[in-house]
Amino acid sequence: MAERSCCSGGACSVDTSPPPTRPKAPQPGVDSLRLRIEAMCCPTEEGLLRRALEDMPGIERLDFDLIGRKLTVHHRNVGEEAIRRRIAATGMTAERDDPAQRTAPAASDEEPWWKIGVAATLALAAEASHWLELAEPWLAAALALAAIALVGLPTWKKGFIALRHRTLNINALMSVAVTGALLIGQWAEAAMVLVLFTLAERIEARSLGRARNAIRELLDLAPESASVQQPDGSFRSFPAGEVAVDSLVRVRPGERLALDGSVAEGHPALDESPITGESLPVDKAPGEAVFAGSVNQGSEFLYRTTRAASDTTLARIIHTVEQAQASRAPTQSFIDRFAAVYTPAVFAIALLVALTWPWLFGIGWFEGVYRALVLLVIACPCALVISTPVTIVSGLAAAARSGILIKGGNVLEQGYRLVTLAFDKTGTLTQGRPSQRDWHPLDPTQDEPTQVRLRGLAAGLAGRSSHPVSAALARAAEADGIVPLEVNGVQELPGRGVVARLDEHTVWLGNRRLMQQFATVGGTLEAHLAEHEARGETLVILGEETRPLALFAVGDPLREESREAVEALHRLGVTTLMLSGDNPASVSAVAAKAGIDEAHGSLLPEDKLAMIEARTQQGSVGMVGDGINDAPALARADIGFAMGALGSDAAIETADVALMDDDPRRLADFLRLSRRTRSILMQNIAIALGFKVVFMALAFSGHATLWMAVFADMGASLLVVANGLRLLRQDRRSGVDKQQHDLRRKPFDEETAQ
Repeated sequence: MAERSCCSGGACSVDTSPPPTRPKAPQPGVDSLRLRIEAMCCPTEEGLLRRALEDMPGIERLDFDLIGRKLTVHHRNVGEEAIRRRIAATGMTAERDDPAQRTAPAASDEEPWWKIGVAATLALAAEASHWLELAEPWLAAALALAAIALVGLPTWKKGFIALRHRTLNINALMSVAVTGALLIGQWAEAAMVLVLFTLAERIEARSLGRARNAIRELLDLAPESASVQQPDGSFRSFPAGEVAVDSLVRVRPGERLALDGSVAEGHPALDESPITGESLPVDKAPGEAVFAGSVNQGSEFLYRTTRAASDTTLARIIHTVEQAQASRAPTQSFIDRFAAVYTPAVFAIALLVALTWPWLFGIGWFEGVYRALVLLVIACPCALVISTPVTIVSGLAAAARSGILIKGGNVLEQGYRLVTLAFDKTGTLTQGRPSQRDWHPLDPTQDEPTQVRLRGLAAGLAGRSSHPVSAALARAAEADGIVPLEVNGVQELPGRGVVARLDEHTVWLGNRRLMQQFATVGGTLEAHLAEHEARGETLVILGEETRPLALFAVGDPLREESREAVEALHRLGVTTLMLSGDNPASVSAVAAKAGIDEAHGSLLPEDKLAMIEARTQQGSVGMVGDGINDAPALARADIGFAMGALGSDAAIETADVALMDDDPRRLADFLRLSRRTRSILMQNIAIALGFKVVFMALAFSGHATLWMAVFADMGASLLVVANGLRLLRQDRRSGVDKQQHDLRRKPFDEETAQ
């Protein structure tokens, strides 16, 4: 076979090299060489390359990207040619990688299919002449050798290289088995084994390509060029990587955006499904953000770029998914350790069978060797080892297509364990844009100028706070033409509010907790507070020194989809919590509307952290927040979910899972996907081990042949690959409120999960 093909899809390695880690920052004096190796597509090749390069003087670190078939060699004064020679010794060819290249170069085509067809015909003729004794024995041998010469030499070469590097993979085992079969005169079976192996390898490599391409296709979502306005007003096409930030780019109807930016002119309707999974176009107005990979389904418009091509939201998604694919899931790590012990042990057992079976059971020496060779072929844990990565990669790609960005295979696999999900309130279950609903001075006798001054003071304090509720007060004041008063010595107290100085007096704006630091709540004020809290409103109190001056009521409407999201989680058996810094009455009112099981208010960030820690004693806990304000709780939870991650670096970096379209219903989608991934992983392990047990028993009893062993090994591999690829099926869409045309992709619904 051509160099591009992997060893039986390549996952049959028993290499004990350390798992891949995230790239580290380069050290001073260390150079980096990026190479593209077309034949490097699985852990087997990674193990060979590690053994070939890691002991080379001057090599500091190796970073592998198996999806992109790229190797980054960090070294000190090591010649590129010397590195290439070491790689060539493994049977692979390296080419310098061009970082500016947006998509993968076309790979060299595999050897033509006609060779496999001719080789299969020759092998069948050899089998027929042997079974039916139609000709002299030399004819069967000649036909078999001709078939082996057509398709078997690459397997022998790769098997020899693997053995030379002390690696037992399918090529090594197959080479030993076929060589042994030829030595004992089983010409026809040796040829049939190699033909079947080559055919299955070709089919499996193409199947595995689907999982890789599912992620690699993300690269094609953004075009390679953009139409940029020139100083004379004309437009000229430039490669996306050369377009500077703050350039004005034109997008015609039907075109994809190459870069992130903000609308400068026009009112386009953009299909953002590649980023968010949202199936309907989103109307954009001047000043609103747009993202690379979106499709213009409206009129022509202009936008101003805000990020370089290498730093777009789409680029960060791709980078995150690639890093997630490189991280090993718990099941994969366990299987790798198991395979590292299992394959050498079975190799030793096969030798024992060849040497002792003739003595113990009175069979011929050739028969004993033949049974040992059959056992060798069956022994390869290819299907077992390949079952996890193909399933994880398929799940990660399917999630990314649906607007769920998962930071690691371990997160996807372990998500099924979640028994509790804790929600922040503002921006998670609510719309995240509170608005001022009411306000009134606590002294009703105050005249209009005094009331205007109170609102100006509140606006001055609110404008110095980063909290969404404060922003609502500032917006309302601006809308009413209120001029904010200038305050100094501002101190923002997380979970409480803002304290500052005005004319040598202490002024403050915040919640009930902050007010209790300065003032005593009287009966009249308590009645006002209770009235608003009963309606689920958030209360902000303005005060000076020890006197509360005014009360502001802020409302943040519940998302229409929040109750549906909570109901879906309850159907999956997940307990829901609401953890908020808002007053308990308001939190309870919102929780009741959303159907949340349990609600807690007046919580500081450290209080949320403590509650998450307490819940972990009862099982796996997830935390849903905005990725910034809830960072301690997100970090402590077993899985942290960031809402509203679209365009937010902090959200993508902080959480384990980012919901790109800000839709809480994606939480249930994630849990369904995780449970389905876990189910398929268990199915694949059962398939792989089941095949091994049955055919090992047949091998020991003498009822299995070499070609049957190949069918068993490669058939199990193809089955687990096909089973894992089922996660990529996401054509089904569930309608949510069809009357409002809010059709969102929900590929992992209850029916599909069965």
